[in-house]
Amino acid sequence: MQKLIDGVHYFQNVGFQQQQALFERLAGGQNPEACFITCADSRIDPNLITNAKPGQLFIVRNAGNVIPCYGTSNNGELAAVEFAVGVLGVKDIIVCGHTHCGAMKGVLNPDSLNSLPTLKKWLSHCDSTAEIIKDHYTHLSGEELTTATAEENVLVQLEHLRTLPIIASRASRGQINLHGWMYKFETGEVFVYDSAVGQFAKLSGDNGLGIK
Repeated sequence: MQKLIDGVHYFQNVGFQQQQALFERLAGGQNPEACFITCADSRIDPNLITNAKPGQLFIVRNAGNVIPCYGTSNNGELAAVEFAVGVLGVKDIIVCGHTHCGAMKGVLNPDSLNSLPTLKKWLSHCDSTAEIIKDHYTHLSGEELTTATAEENVLVQLEHLRTLPIIASRASRGQINLHGWMYKFETGEVFVYDSAVGQFAKLSGDNGLGIK
């Protein structure tokens, strides 16, 4: 904890002053370029991997980068997305999974979550992911299986996003773009889902959203 406290002091004395004009401008309101939905895993930092400054990303985080379908009670995730789109005017939404995801290991082995009933219930929003894996990925094991699960889960959660009326309406008019990303811890690479070929491909300047 002391490291965090020291970090706060450093930010106040150094970091804030270096970007004081930006923070003063942000006090007047926010205009993010994208809504970034990702896992709560401490190893993934959306601003770091996109080189985004404060105010550029509207970030939604939870275990497994899950978006419950519209109509689910106490759906804070869709409420946040609805605000980003309906109030802030965000036109790009990214769902970003990652390698070595503990939540996805729980999806693959739900009995391992028996002592974590709240988490187990939460990951029931990944039941479609589990079924897809069961039907199509029996040839994989270990980290390859975990990565495949994380990738399929990104696609499932994108479908859940489309159940939000404001998303469905704007997507039908080409007014919003949904992006599926995968982040690889060990290399720093980001892969984007290409619907034309049905695969994740390494992110480049012309196959995904670039945050500038």
